Amino acid sequence: MNRYSEFLDSWNQVLGYETPAHHRDMTKFLADVTDGDSHRGLLMAFRHSGKSTIVGIFAACVLYLRPETRILILSAETQLATRMVMHIRHVLENHPWCVDMIPKNKREWAENKITINRPIGIREPSVVCQGIYGNITGMRADLIICDDVEVPNTCNTARKRDGLRERLRELDFILSPNGTMIYIGTPHTLDTIYRTT
Repeated sequence: MNRYSEFLDSWNQVLGYETPAHHRDMTKFLADVTDGDSHRGLLMAFRHSGKSTIVGIFAACVLYLRPETRILILSAETQLATRMVMHIRHVLENHPWCVDMIPKNKREWAENKITINRPIGIREPSVVCQGIYGNITGMRADLIICDDVEVPNTCNTARKRDGLRERLRELDFILSPNGTMIYIGTPHTLDTIYRTT
């Protein structure tokens, strides 16, 4: 069992749950993408399968294993991305492995960005979020999580899909060398962006 799966199991123990097999499979996939050679992954599963929940727990584990990591969460709307950051923050605050990661001075411990205890000299927050069309100029990230960027409002016309694809191409300029980009979602159109990302 890898450290990511152990982290997930430990979190589920806190909640009084057992880890479902498909959640363990998702965690293994995310670990393979992050620690493997490709550094690109697409996690698609049936609706309400817990994709975003697992990815939030996974992101907290990435910070536990590599505190210097800078994570950018992008979603179709800022509100959805904020929910992911709040989930990650909740895991960090309550996971028994993360006690020493919580800063005493919670200057950047909000619903849209958090900074854990980590090596000094890193300018960006540990986790920050943005809507897909929000301002990401000048940001840098080691892990970009695109959580439900394709939704009816962003893909219901060919023009919107083209605009979304163009916006997503900009992420290559934000991602650090050897950084990881993970897409999570469910196709909402036959011409889904997930065929080309």
